[in-house]
Amino acid sequence: MTKRSLQRILVTGGAGFLGSHICERLVAEGHDVICLDNFFTSQKFNVAHLLGRPNFELIRHDVTLPIFLEVDQIYHMACPAAPGHYQYNPIKTIKTSVLGSVNMLGMAKRCGARILLASTSEVYGDPTVHPQTESYWGNVNPIGIRSCYDEGKRVAETLFMDYHRMNRVDVRIVRIFNTYGPRMHPFDGRVVSNFIRQALTDQPITIFGEGEQTRSFCYRDDLVEGIVRMMNCEKDFIGPVNIGNPHEFTIRQLAEKVLELTGSRSTLEKRPLPPDDPTRRQPDISLARKMLDWEPSTELSQGLAKTIDWFRTIRMEDYRPPTPNFA
Repeated sequence: MTKRSLQRILVTGGAGFLGSHICERLVAEGHDVICLDNFFTSQKFNVAHLLGRPNFELIRHDVTLPIFLEVDQIYHMACPAAPGHYQYNPIKTIKTSVLGSVNMLGMAKRCGARILLASTSEVYGDPTVHPQTESYWGNVNPIGIRSCYDEGKRVAETLFMDYHRMNRVDVRIVRIFNTYGPRMHPFDGRVVSNFIRQALTDQPITIFGEGEQTRSFCYRDDLVEGIVRMMNCEKDFIGPVNIGNPHEFTIRQLAEKVLELTGSRSTLEKRPLPPDDPTRRQPDISLARKMLDWEPSTELSQGLAKTIDWFRTIRMEDYRPPTPNFA
């Protein structure tokens, strides 16, 4: 990489699960990286190993409030993304998606920066089309307990497209499907982190319903590669584009795989299905293959083994819950 190609890059939510890995990659590539995070659900030690690097800067700031920086690119990753976190403070969640996007789009407009939105497969809701293509408009409950996240991201996509159409802001939109890997918060409520934490402590693994609902799990390295490719795609392509693993598994299959890989004595414990929980979720990634030459390469067993190994190295007590005074 030549010196001229190096960028000053802002990563909002940069101390989070995915944001920290994006920061790590961009720092390694030599870019001048600014990590912005309010530590509502993230942990500072996710980026502690980067603090001594001359091309990395950490700023504690809430994206719902304006900030003035000079940047070339913005990865807008900030938002609680797991049910256990985004339902903890739903008002904060939707404010982050809406006000945070307004502030970051304003910065991109002022700086002439390219900005990428980390949207979500949750914009499809409980889909009536399977697998989900980017042209599907979704089946979302606007007043349900998940809507703070689902509708927040849908509004964020609207804002990105309107800033592009009205102000010619250079935008990119990725719709992220279920992701897992090292640095997941062990208490975030995601099914992978729940199952691994429970299995490693020989607690019952909680299955909602019969465990026949499906998800498609994408390992973090594959996902980060897809996101970075989308940011740097020079084709006339702004998205949205699905970034996820097209291989579909039932929740019961995932639980059995975690039990096998951990050697746990945990048993399966059934609980009632939560409201608005999608029954099927699988991305059609034809567009990502065509436009980004991207598809995931990590098999579920391989990625789970790496994630389990990482879970064995952490102390659960180091992971604090979200702070209730964020409004």
